[in-house]
Amino acid sequence: AAVAAAAAAFPLTSATPPATRRAWLGAVAGALEAHAEQLWALADEETALGEPRLRGELAKCAASARFYGTVAADGRWIGALIDSVPGPVPTELRRAQLSLGPVAVFGASNFPFGFGVLGHDTCSALAAGCPVVVKAHPAHPRLSLALAELATEALRAAGAPDGTFGLVAGFEAGLALVDAPDVSAVAFTGSQRAGLALVERAAKRDRPIPVFAEMGTVNPVVVTPSGARAPEQVATGFVESFTLGHGQFCTKPGLLFAPAGAGIREEVGRLVAAAPPGWLLTRGIADSYRDGVARLVETGATVLSTAPDAPDQVADASGFAARPTALGVGLDALRPGSPLLEECFGPVALLVEYDCLEDALAAVARLQPSLAGAVITSGPEDPDTGRAVAALAAQVGRVVVDGWPTGVATSWGMNHGGPWPATSRPDASSVGATALLRFTRPVCFQDAPQEALPPFLRDENPWGLPITRTGA
Repeated sequence: AAVAAAAAAFPLTSATPPATRRAWLGAVAGALEAHAEQLWALADEETALGEPRLRGELAKCAASARFYGTVAADGRWIGALIDSVPGPVPTELRRAQLSLGPVAVFGASNFPFGFGVLGHDTCSALAAGCPVVVKAHPAHPRLSLALAELATEALRAAGAPDGTFGLVAGFEAGLALVDAPDVSAVAFTGSQRAGLALVERAAKRDRPIPVFAEMGTVNPVVVTPSGARAPEQVATGFVESFTLGHGQFCTKPGLLFAPAGAGIREEVGRLVAAAPPGWLLTRGIADSYRDGVARLVETGATVLSTAPDAPDQVADASGFAARPTALGVGLDALRPGSPLLEECFGPVALLVEYDCLEDALAAVARLQPSLAGAVITSGPEDPDTGRAVAALAAQVGRVVVDGWPTGVATSWGMNHGGPWPATSRPDASSVGATALLRFTRPVCFQDAPQEALPPFLRDENPWGLPITRTGA
């Protein structure tokens, strides 16, 4: 029923001017802010992420909704182009990105607002003119329902057609959503295993559809030889970054390459030993974390340091407790196919010492591609910055210099994606202005009469969108 309603709404949403879609998303953002107190409290009951984190994430979620509305109204993402081709028989080509159709969204457990029911995938799809049906995440089902009710009411009040937004729940419903013939694309944020399962299922449909899966990976950080001059500063940034949110970020720096003898290894060990304990989002995630750390040790990693035992109130949290851990491993152990190159979701990271930067960069080339990477340098004059950045750029979707990759800005220039298997579609970003392009397809109209063209490709251009003109 949700998919049928979305299919019925699609001719209306796709034909709605982007400026109107901006008003829809503004209404959703306003509703989020108006109900902030109830929403963050409900989210905390289900996730235990804490008031400061959840308040901040909710505020960013509302800001992101407005951002995607602004991108939609700007119109450049549509890529409207009129090309007059000269010749004995002149031809006119008019080309643009057209809305794809109803989109199925599978949100993440670790960002109940930012990548949940009303997160980046949902808002960018609505901005692109596509109705959305979200599959509620089992880690926060009550919050998912509350957000869905809020969005449905806000969109209806703003004039959006019925069916513009819908919610389903349960594993079987999620599979049915992928199989539904009227669904035109799937957006997913989560683990590699679940993401690849959705890619495979969508490929087996009678009419395969794209799955834009953003999946977990090990994000590398390279400290150049001269960048290691302040070992305490580097270690502090690394530990704070990989334990942020108790390690439950897809951009967590999971692997640090540091010069041997620089003292970074010792500083990381000291800081992790003093790190506060905490708990993970679900019992399943906590179990997987403990199994993952044990597997890394069995594969050859050495425990450098572990946070103290959790206090009783954490240890008794229904098995959700987890202790931050730092592991050491040799360069030669980083081989394709090794479990050392697979993500362990939670507050654990590997530290690798190198004698020669070239050896470290060669190891980077053996890694699974990932979402993000970072280079820590001594400053603008560091002679090794260029080659370290180039090595990471071949492997990741975003390279950070003298910073940590954990935070992702919702902005025009952001890319949150990466080569396979960081994402199922390496040309797509799930955050930023280009996120809308996932839910469109290019169409060229050759010598079509005005009345047969989309409004934004007609001479009068009633939507007032930017148009590029080329040719004679």
